[in-house]
Amino acid sequence: MFDGFRDFAIRVDDDVVIHGVIGGEGPALLLLHGHPQTHVIWHRLAPALARHYTVIATDLRGYGDSSKPVGDPDHANYSKRRMAADQVAVMQTLGFEHFFLCGHDRGGRVAHRLALDHADRVDRLVVLDIAPTLAMYEATDLTFATAYWHWFFLIQPAPLPESWIEASPADYVTRIMGSRHAGLGPFDPRAIAEYQRCLALPGAAHGLCEDYRASRTIDLTHDRADRDAGQHLQVPLAVWWGEHGTIERCFDALAAWRAVSRDSVEGHSLPCGHYLPEEAPDAVFQHLIDFMR
Repeated sequence: MFDGFRDFAIRVDDDVVIHGVIGGEGPALLLLHGHPQTHVIWHRLAPALARHYTVIATDLRGYGDSSKPVGDPDHANYSKRRMAADQVAVMQTLGFEHFFLCGHDRGGRVAHRLALDHADRVDRLVVLDIAPTLAMYEATDLTFATAYWHWFFLIQPAPLPESWIEASPADYVTRIMGSRHAGLGPFDPRAIAEYQRCLALPGAAHGLCEDYRASRTIDLTHDRADRDAGQHLQVPLAVWWGEHGTIERCFDALAAWRAVSRDSVEGHSLPCGHYLPEEAPDAVFQHLIDFMR
């Protein structure tokens, strides 16, 4: 699904190896996926982008073929700060001191933290179908909690959510992804099979849950500390979201991102649901090219 790309596995910590693919040539562009997926979410975009950029797409810690360490008691080893540091280490190892950055869903949250903690590394930032984590939790209402019920299920203490996912990881993938606006129709069956394979790997359900537990705990601590200190994004930011999704219904995405940014923020909805890279790849491709130019 990534013709012309090569796989890599880079050790970023004593117990963590990050898996990914790299291809193309030109300025570096790092792509980060969301839940319950892997780097394969970019399969409809990466080959075209590789004609303009050196494209790097990784599996986040806890996902795909990357390492899935047991979570710390305070979930710090799945904090977005730690997950962002993973990606900086990957890019350094590959020889890129700075790069363009695009994240969807959970990858967007890692990208947000990376651009805060390592602003000198990021030339431009794109986040897809999210508002800032702190803003989303603080604005939670019945509509949001009903649509994003998995946020509150996955943060329950181990092993409750893990045991439910591990009972049928393939079913979890299809139910989560198929319950959105477009159903399963937009997805390549090969991509679905890959997401299912990866979620069935040992430790994958736990890694996924730890990502969400960290967002409910230590990530909010970090975000509140930034807010109290007046620490804001200082890179140009583009935000795109699905017009049929929860972000459109529940949040003013541009206002939320402008509240945490000191640089320019642009964006709008696209005619799709949550999974922009797979539902609207042509539109995302053109917007990425235009914004990064």
